[in-house]
Amino acid sequence: MNWGEFLCSICILVAWGLVPVYGETWRQSGKNNYLGSINAQQRKGDDTTFGRMGRFLSLFTYVQFNNQACAGPSGETGTCVAPADCKRKGGISIGSCASGYGVCCTITVKCGGIIRENGSYFVSDTYPDTYNGIGSCQVTLVKVNAAVCQYRLDFDVLNIMGPETVNHVCINDQFIVSGGNPSVPAICGRNDGNHVYVGVEGGYNVSPVSLTVITTGEPFQRSWKIRVTQIPCSSTMKADEGCLQYFTGVTGQIKSFNYDLTSGRQLSNQDYTICVRSERNFCGIQYSQCTDDVNARNQSFTLSGNSNVAVPAMVGSTGNTNFCPNDYLIIPMATNVNRMVQGRSPTVDRICGGVLSADVTTNPTTVLSTVRPFILAFHTDGLEAPVDLDNKGFCLNYVQQPCINRIQ
Repeated sequence: MNWGEFLCSICILVAWGLVPVYGETWRQSGKNNYLGSINAQQRKGDDTTFGRMGRFLSLFTYVQFNNQACAGPSGETGTCVAPADCKRKGGISIGSCASGYGVCCTITVKCGGIIRENGSYFVSDTYPDTYNGIGSCQVTLVKVNAAVCQYRLDFDVLNIMGPETVNHVCINDQFIVSGGNPSVPAICGRNDGNHVYVGVEGGYNVSPVSLTVITTGEPFQRSWKIRVTQIPCSSTMKADEGCLQYFTGVTGQIKSFNYDLTSGRQLSNQDYTICVRSERNFCGIQYSQCTDDVNARNQSFTLSGNSNVAVPAMVGSTGNTNFCPNDYLIIPMATNVNRMVQGRSPTVDRICGGVLSADVTTNPTTVLSTVRPFILAFHTDGLEAPVDLDNKGFCLNYVQQPCINRIQ
């Protein structure tokens, strides 16, 4: 074989993902040993085909795949791998990555399957078509390696039948997470764009985690596509212990499950903690209601009372009838921004009613908390009617505040 034929053979192998320097199965120790022998030949001044091959392969040793996230032209996310690896895993290429040397690979797992690959999607058997049936669809999650401590479940699409209309309990359709910590409440309704974290112990010998969609109610055009990201114990994206939801960044938006201004209803039997990572040099956090372009009166924070009429904020520090015993959001040591709180209590914890405020008012207010870590705790009981009607839950925008003397 002459030098030109050899180069052509190598190019063909590379194109098909058969050269180990491209695949994720390439082992560092093997690479070092193999290239070490090549370099040794080159240092001796060997100008054989073997020495020239070393110089040729050195052009490709920098193209390695670490299962990094990528995105296709339509915005769909996947994992950057070698073409052969994507095919071996049963994935579909949605675009190129790594300067064209890799493919952005997406893997979908349907009912009865096992999710082993990071970044895989849990979908219905009929996806992308909707599902209009009755049954149970379950997948099992398996760690990609022993260093994984958490699963993050991103609801790219989660649209199943909502709760019943009296007490807002998920008795028709349910999304259930079994295993892991913290406990995930039953979720139903429309939850596109939301997420949950599921903690698992380090190592391989852990209890399995399963995801189940149960459909038992009336006919409904259901659809779900849930991305499963496996998070190592050392990752900066690892949530603090006990956080069902974890947000990062100086600004962001937080919604309760099944929040929808048109037809959403606040879910009953919810009890979980939401955490926001405190960014460097930020010591406080402000929360404000989201805008409402649907209703005549802003209903982006309706936790208790009859939402068909104006309901004032109620707070849980006064010890009277405004104590918020049933449905509430805890914001530690909350105070109103740019408005003095009436009465003797400068801060509150529990907030409920029909607007966000640290005092009893019908005017929505921006609320500040300087307690770190930044957390919210959301709780609802199992009853709504007859006192609580048409509550939608909450949607809050947050902005972290820099460490200045005023809030330190």
